This record gives sequence, C-alpha cells and structure tokens, in this order.
Amino acid sequence: MRLAVVAVGRMRGDPAAALFERYRKRLRAPLALTEIEVVAGPARARREGERLLAAVPAGAAVAVLDESGEMLSSEGFARRLASWRDSGRRDCAFLIGGADGHGENVLSRADLRLSLGAMTWPHLLVRAMLAEQLYRAETILADHPYHRGRQKPAFRARAN
Repeated sequence: MRLAVVAVGRMRGDPAAALFERYRKRLRAPLALTEIEVVAGPARARREGERLLAAVPAGAAVAVLDESGEMLSSEGFARRLASWRDSGRRDCAFLIGGADGHGENVLSRADLRLSLGAMTWPHLLVRAMLAEQLYRAETILADHPYHRGRQKPAFRARAN
C-alpha cells in the first residue's frame, strides 16, 4: 500500500523533519509527503481542507489526524492499515490540518479520525510521530521484533 502524509505548513529544516525522514527511509512502503501552504483569513480551515483533499489520491483511504478522533493502540493501528490493504485499497492518505484544525469538508471525507492522544502536539512533530507509527505498524504486520509491546515473555528453561 502506498502511503501519503498531506499536511498544512512547511518543515523547512525543522529538527522534526530529520526524524520524519528517518522513519520514512525505514518503511518498505512508499511514503510521500505533500505540504500545503498555510491559508490566512476567514474560512481558513475550509480553504486549507480543499487543498488537503485535492492532494488525496483517488480511491485512497483517508485518515484525518484530529484531537477528538479515535485513539488506537499501535496494534489496532496496524490492524486498521491491514484491513484497508486487504480490502483492495492501494493508497492511504493521512491529513494533518493547520492551526485551526480541519473543516467539516475534511472530517466528512475521513474513513478514520485518528487522535495521537489527549495532549496537543506541534504539527511538525505529529508528522514524525505518525511516520514512526507507520513504521511500527509495518513491523507489527511483519512480526518483526521492533515492536515489543504486549508480547509474552520468552520461555526460559530453569537450571537444575
């Protein structure tokens, strides 16, 4: 499955950009980043939303990063990606809004409203956190040891 992050704002050498790239390079699946210019003035969220949606590949599953969205475990996130992949979706786009969040035009298009927790995160850091979770999901689905959460401890023989 091809992955895309479509986000309002530019990274421009921010330290979070290096972290995003670190995980993007680790992924086997291609991960594209499209940055949308910040819009000023009235109806900002709606206008930014139009630009975000215009960058979504046709037929893609759309996950909208939203503070009021669903909080998934890493395993649950991996299962959601796998279900989209297994249902024939070739693309999945993750939309990160601007300072005013997402407009109703974006929220109504979402297949998933995803929250990374109850805290507010800088939007540039959200990109890096999302890239890491995409990599983690890939390793969970491949049964790779990178993700060790909730695994049963290995059996150890007792010495007599």
